[in-house]
Amino acid sequence: MELTSFHRSSLLFLISLTLIILPTTTTSIGVNYGQIGDNLPSPTDVIPLIKSIGATKVKLYDANPQILKAFSNTGIEFIIGLGNEYLSKMKDPSKALTWIKQNVTPFLPATNITCITIGNEILALNDSSLTTNLLPAMQGVHSALITAGLSDQISVTTAHSLSILKSSFPPSAGEFQPDLLDSLTPILEFHRKTDSPFLINAYPFFAYKGNPKEVPLDFVLFQPNQGIVDPATGFHYDNMLFAQIDAVYSALAAAGFKSLRVEISETGWPSKGDDDEVGATPENAKRYNGNLIKMMMSGKKTKTPLKPNNDLSIYVFALFNENLKPGPTSERNYGLFKPDGTQAYSLGFALNDVVRGASGGGTGGGNSSSGGGRDKSPVFPVSPVAPDSASTGYLAISASPVTVRFFEFSFSLKLISFF
Repeated sequence: MELTSFHRSSLLFLISLTLIILPTTTTSIGVNYGQIGDNLPSPTDVIPLIKSIGATKVKLYDANPQILKAFSNTGIEFIIGLGNEYLSKMKDPSKALTWIKQNVTPFLPATNITCITIGNEILALNDSSLTTNLLPAMQGVHSALITAGLSDQISVTTAHSLSILKSSFPPSAGEFQPDLLDSLTPILEFHRKTDSPFLINAYPFFAYKGNPKEVPLDFVLFQPNQGIVDPATGFHYDNMLFAQIDAVYSALAAAGFKSLRVEISETGWPSKGDDDEVGATPENAKRYNGNLIKMMMSGKKTKTPLKPNNDLSIYVFALFNENLKPGPTSERNYGLFKPDGTQAYSLGFALNDVVRGASGGGTGGGNSSSGGGRDKSPVFPVSPVAPDSASTGYLAISASPVTVRFFEFSFSLKLISFF
């Protein structure tokens, strides 16, 4: 059978992986695989793209059977999701068990499913019904996993917006919003009892977008900079993401849950935005995502100052530019790849330069808005996921206000020494 250009590119990915030697490390990078598009490649064609960036973990916002089947025997870890619309049903353990039997059990053990997320950023939505149903839904799914004999291999959790924090600077002063504690504390207790991770979606992009004259760009892009010092602990931070993570750890400790494990379920940078979305450029996206992936894969910096014994688990948002996502232009331009399998921009390291159409590291050559070459082969799309059928919390990335407050507070107190 004659190979298409896409499949020849996929073969190049796999060959190059055998030629490039990466440092041995216990950490790896994950990626969010969203599907709100009508032109995305088939799941089989996605596998080499994920491997090409060194990712070994994938997070879905649903339990797409086409994807779970395609990734069987790849060894890639999967977080699958139950959208916000499922919460009222999943609090019934019998209904949760039916869902498990239909959407999880058939793919085990060939597909490595390790976690189920219940809803997305529920506590930030100010929806009393969703908030009330969140913990019972988590408990219902966990109970179903126990019944199915899967609770030891699959954990249950939910992802939160960083806006659940009242303060995040200095990191040692991190604390949760007081009005959320009644809802949040029982969830934290659930995590402690089940040993499941506490997930946070963190976007330094919003801090820069909200205050570009005051927020140092190098600090949010993992570029060389003087950094900040937490006056209470003396810990030095040279990037905003790690400071945000430690602020979450401090908030957990203040709430009495110091031992919980934090994972970053979403973080990323758009390569294109509207006129008022300052900083949404291919060059900044390259630096943020490229530097983050290189940092994690090298093993040189995989722990935060506050938790020097805890390896980080981070999922980049997102795998593809998704053309059916509503909202500002940035929402459709968080992808590392375009739907045709070419890079949205170069990530700036050799492992990705084998991707057909890479810009070779130019500042603008990988702009996702460009038309690209005329020799791109078509790929076979999966069935489109209409926006109204997806998880409410996934449709739009919320600009967390606490991220902006991090720097407004820090600069007003003159506690950091960038200059």
